[in-house]
Amino acid sequence: MRKAERINRLGTETAFAVSREAAEFAATGKKVFPFHLGDLNFPTPRKIINASLKALNEGKTGYSPNAGIPELRKALAENLNISHKTSYTGDNVVIQPGGKPVIGKFILALMNPGDGVLYPSPGYPIYESQIEFHGGVPVPYSYREGKNGFELDISSIERRITGNTRLLIFNDFQNPMAAEASPEELRRIAELVEKHDLYVLCDEAYFDVRYSGSSTSLASIGGMQERCVLLYTFSKKFAMTGWRLGAAAAPADIAEIIAKLNTNDESCPNHFIQYGALAGLREEQPEVGEMLEVLKRRKDTAVEILNSIEGVRCFNPDTTFYLFPNVTGAMERLGIDSYDDFRRNALHETGVSFCTRLHFGRQLEGEKEKHIRFAYSGIDADDLEEGLLRLKKFIET
Repeated sequence: MRKAERINRLGTETAFAVSREAAEFAATGKKVFPFHLGDLNFPTPRKIINASLKALNEGKTGYSPNAGIPELRKALAENLNISHKTSYTGDNVVIQPGGKPVIGKFILALMNPGDGVLYPSPGYPIYESQIEFHGGVPVPYSYREGKNGFELDISSIERRITGNTRLLIFNDFQNPMAAEASPEELRRIAELVEKHDLYVLCDEAYFDVRYSGSSTSLASIGGMQERCVLLYTFSKKFAMTGWRLGAAAAPADIAEIIAKLNTNDESCPNHFIQYGALAGLREEQPEVGEMLEVLKRRKDTAVEILNSIEGVRCFNPDTTFYLFPNVTGAMERLGIDSYDDFRRNALHETGVSFCTRLHFGRQLEGEKEKHIRFAYSGIDADDLEEGLLRLKKFIET
């Protein structure tokens, strides 16, 4: 077979490869503690399910408009205007089959082959994959460990900007690091965007997954709404990961391009599911608050245990359902230098399955500290505690 050359540039979401290894280990009869995949083991709120079933029974099984049903576009615009302090209308919103398609459509709409695109590393691996697949030049930027959490290296970002740089991918409430930009960091990012005439993919998939305080969007800063494409997903807020529904909120001319890409890619988003999402936005969903309470308890337990392990240090973030502990000392204690050796040894000795920094983009030059990612969204409290205590024993003995 003679495949297209571009396929060689296409990456994947490598957490699914870790899932396969964990499944193979479980098939031998061993217990697995699944910290590797950011799925949610919570049911979708009943009102959303009922609204989707009602739409099914009413015959909402054909094509919807390519940009989504007008009612949902309008409702989401109104919701974003409250939470993000924006001024969108329904014309700015384009419904998607999940949040992930927004990444590729943003790049297709605004990047020419050879253009430079800034993206976070460690970061969601699909950024790097889509930039390269479509012929762009991936330009990674990173974070550093601060006093209370990971911080953007703003000066490093600016040094990487050239006359060829066109786009910035900015994932606030970040996967895998759970990093949240401070008001000062948002201000400085906005200044860079204006100064260098950039457009921004503002990936805020975890905007509503937080345990204290309130989220602030880059798009709320003066002049940024006109330069930002917001990536929104119903998956995290409403435990709808398998429903595959999200949206792009963008300036009207960019939204029109994204809607046109919808027509070419998948025709339109799923029709009846949109009525479930509409109910999610319009009605109170008590299950959402309950889910966040459970996730916070899991997070606090995990942070406490991880910080009790010799050679491990872990921030306690206010957002997302990820932890990104520094395990440099732990790997040194074990005499292990390879991420893959550490991960696989931990799986086979303890049953604990997790991703490493290598699953979130290429390592940067000079990167010395070692980090791994724990997702606590799909593991109950008892198993979480048992698994991490097994990991503690493995590292310390």
